[in-house]
Formats: sequence, C-alpha cells, structure tokens
Amino acid sequence: MTRARKSVIAAALALPLSVWAFAEIEAKIHFEDVSAKSGTQVQHHTRRFNGPNADVLRMFTSGGASAAVYDYDGDGLDDIFVTDSDNGKVNHLFHNNGNMTFTDVAVQAGVAKGNDPNTIVADALWLDYDNDGKEDLLVARFGTPILYHNEGHGKFKDVSAASGLNKFGNTIAVIAFDYDNDGYVDIMLGNYFKPVNLLELKDPHVLPNDLDNAVNGGGVTLWHNNHNGTFTDVTEKAGFSKHTGWTLDLGHGDFNNDGLQDVYLACDYGTDRIFFNNGDGTFTEKTQTAIGFDTRKGMNVDIADYDNDGWLDIYVTNITDEYMKECNMLWHNNHDGTFTDVSKETNTCETLWGWAAKFGDFDNDGWQDLFVVNGLRSGSKDNYIPVLVNLITQPGVDFTDVRLWPNIGEMSWSGYQKKKMFRNLGGQAFKEISAEAGVDNDKDGRGLAMGDFDNDGKLDFFQSNADQLPIFYHNNTQGSGNWVQFALTGTKSNREAIGARISITAGGLTQIQEINGGNGYAGQSMRRAHFGIGKATKIDSVEIHWPSGAKEKITNVAMNKLNKVTEGKGLQH
Repeated sequence: MTRARKSVIAAALALPLSVWAFAEIEAKIHFEDVSAKSGTQVQHHTRRFNGPNADVLRMFTSGGASAAVYDYDGDGLDDIFVTDSDNGKVNHLFHNNGNMTFTDVAVQAGVAKGNDPNTIVADALWLDYDNDGKEDLLVARFGTPILYHNEGHGKFKDVSAASGLNKFGNTIAVIAFDYDNDGYVDIMLGNYFKPVNLLELKDPHVLPNDLDNAVNGGGVTLWHNNHNGTFTDVTEKAGFSKHTGWTLDLGHGDFNNDGLQDVYLACDYGTDRIFFNNGDGTFTEKTQTAIGFDTRKGMNVDIADYDNDGWLDIYVTNITDEYMKECNMLWHNNHDGTFTDVSKETNTCETLWGWAAKFGDFDNDGWQDLFVVNGLRSGSKDNYIPVLVNLITQPGVDFTDVRLWPNIGEMSWSGYQKKKMFRNLGGQAFKEISAEAGVDNDKDGRGLAMGDFDNDGKLDFFQSNADQLPIFYHNNTQGSGNWVQFALTGTKSNREAIGARISITAGGLTQIQEINGGNGYAGQSMRRAHFGIGKATKIDSVEIHWPSGAKEKITNVAMNKLNKVTEGKGLQH
C-alpha cells in the first residue's frame, strides 16, 4: 500500500465518535421493482447498420440507452426523458402522474424524433439555456445535436438550426455547466468516434488505433453560451482541442475549492483526463500530476464527497471480469490538487463491466451510498471473448479496420451480470448489498437517473438497458433517517444554480453537495439536492456558495421537506 493510500485510510479510521454514531441508522436499504405498473416499460433498440460490418458497428454504438430527469412543467413532480437509438424509433417523455405512474407525452410535446437514417440518439440533458425559468432539452446524437426550447404548456420547439450547435460529432455524453461564471450555462459534448458518419462509412478505419493509448477518437467540444439563444465553439480557446481520445463520459465539479468548475473526462482505450479551470475562460490539463495514468477504460464520472471531508471525490467505472481485470477508480481528493485511487481499500473496485454509477444517500444516514450498473451484451451461451482474443493477440493487427473484427452474431460478451449496490460505512469503506437491496438484476445496464419521484424523501432509480426494457426502482427502505432537500434558483448566477455548493451541518456532521449539470454516464438525476441527516432533529447551519461568488447563510430550514432558495433572497415560502 502506498503512503498516500495509507494516509487516506488512516484518516477515515480516525473519524470522531460523533460521526460514527450519526451513521448508525437501523434501516435496511431496499428497493421495489415497480416497472410494470409505472408505465415506463419501453424497449430500447440499438442502431442496426447495413453492410458486411454491420454487426461490429452495432456493438461499438450500443451505449445510447439513456434517461434524464427534471420537472419540465413545474408541477412539483420530476419527469423522465428516455432515449431510443434505432432508425425511426421514437424517444419518450414520461410525465409524472403523482402516484408513481407515468404517461408518455413525447409526441404531443414535440420531442419524440431524433433517430433518422443519418443520426443516432445517444444521450439527453435538461438545461435552462436562456434563463427563462423553463427547462429546455438537448438530445445528443451521433450526428448533430437537437436543442428543444421549452415553450411552456407542455410544448417544445426545435431551435437547433438557429443555435449554432451545428458541428458534426459522434456524441455519447453531454453536460451543462457555467465554466466562466457569467450567469449562463455552457455545454460540453463528449465524442466517442472521430467525426465521420458511421452510417455512410467511406473509410473502414474508424475503430481505436490502440487498445490502451488510442488518439483517434472524437475528444470533446465546448460550447459557450452567447446569452441570445446561440452557442460558439470555444474548444480550442479553452484548451481542450489537443484531447483526441475516445470520450465516454464527462463530469464537472469544483475539485480544488476555488469557486470554479473543473472537468474530468472518462476515456475508453486511453487514460482519463482532468482539467482545472483557470478562471479566465481557459483550462489546464493536470492529468499527470493529479491522477497519474489509469487503466484506460473509463466509463462513468460521478462526483460526490463520499467521506464528508469537504472535498469532492470522483468515481469512475472500468472493466473487471473475464475480459479484463482493470478495477474501477474511486479518486479520493487529497486537498492539494491530487487524487489517490482507493477503490480496492473501500471495496468499490469490482463491478464487472461497469457503466453508469451514482452516489446517493439511499437510507438517509448522512453518507453517500453508490449504485453501479453493468453488463455489455447478453446473448446465447456462446462466448465472444475467446473469438476476440484471437484477434487481439495477433501481431501487427490494424485495430482501426472494422473489417478485421469478428462478428458477434448471437454470442454473449460480458453479459448477464448482476448489478452492484454499495452501502457507505461511515466514509471508510463500502459494503456490497445488491441482493438484499433488491437491485441485483442481470440486464445490460447503461444509464441511471436518480430522483425522488413521489416526494417521500427517499431516492428512487430509473435504470436504462441496451436492447432491453428499463427497470424502475422505488425506494421503500423502512426506518430511514431524516432528510432535507433544496431547490436553488440563481439570479446573478445561472438560473439553475449549476455549480452552487450547499454545505449543511446537522447531528455533528457537515456535508457538501454541488448542483451538477448531468454527471454520470447516460443518466441525468434530479436537480434538487438531497441530504440524509440520520437521527438529527434539527439543522444547525446551511450555507450556499453561489457560482457568482456570493455566500449566503440560510436559516429556518425545514426538515423532511423541500426548501426553495433564491439567490440573494433566502428561503422562499
């Protein structure tokens, strides 16, 4: 064990007794599968290609099952937008009926389209790009994105043509955050393949040029919000143009507590990248000094302060199964611009072929738990891995040539994998509880969208699956702790308050959370900040650090309720 790892574990073991007492909630985390009665069971379809390489291309583009949560109509209930990916298949907007049932209103709302002969829907994100108080919707695609403006009354208008978001890219991930703190959210797109149309393939050399150090991917593009409904590509100006890796996910947060949003890129076939915000519209890559070089199969970026030390940590899924033995990464923040991977020490290393992962306090004990979905493809009993190994071990193989990769047919590849849920044991380690929690399904998971869909103070999950029906999990944990939620509205800051940091103290424990704009692979969770406060009977203090730089103390916070706060005006009753 390295000296850095020893110091991290020692710090956890030295937690005060009051902290351990706070964690002793007698609840047993449990979820109920309510998919059938929720009205959200819609089959996802990966894109089917034509030609002799169709099978391989379909495998490489099978990540587009995603979900995004937001109360788009302002009725106090979170709704869910769910993507499909095959030609002609429609996306879904599930309106929350208030009783854990949902109605698909995508067609009448005008947001069902997006999959056509030349484009593939891959991800989605709610964002209020014009600060008008109505949440808009961006649909990311292999192609050009679609930007829908929320017109109110449940209707959306396609404003893509006028938005300036017209650069072709094979986008697999999207986040929105105000990188320059000018009061409007900007957009970052994570691109997997280089910008070529896979559906009209003219050159077969489109796959990674190296299985560990590929540099022929799509990188990222950063779009600055011009405050007038348009965006400008500032990728090169901001310092991201040199990154040409295979980006699979994006995450943002203030990693060094300087009030600026930094960025972590999870990359397939190459090392992950971390960029720190310079505060002048540019970023500096600090990968080598901040994290070193990782196992090169980054799949997910979720960010939380899992040990309640006041600094944001980062969780990245990788592959740990018969195909590869790589281990996930739980990057513990060392408070000095560097991170140490403590996934093995905390028991969060192995989640098989990991995809989305989300932190959340599932039993309201004041500690962030973790749910991870996994599985690539569940098919026949025949295994694709030995077939693939024959290719990988051949000397001098041109991995970029799609024609050389063996077809998978009906074979399985890291399929039928049980999902992984981890209970946080007071910040020092996690315990795997998937079976007892009722979430150990074996579907081919992709995205996780978390929300309190029935406003009962317990976090629920929508799990999207590739080429399968989704799963809706209702949190029915009995005996969970007290809780408090916050919905923030910026005035000088961006209206959604993305990037705002909330610090609360209750029961002798201080917790922080930041409002994020889409962290986590293929799933956007609710915008409300949710804190479990265990057996505490009052909130001792609440302070909000707004993106504008303002700091505001909030008093008279109600427990077991949603508290609405407007920047500069305090608690709104």
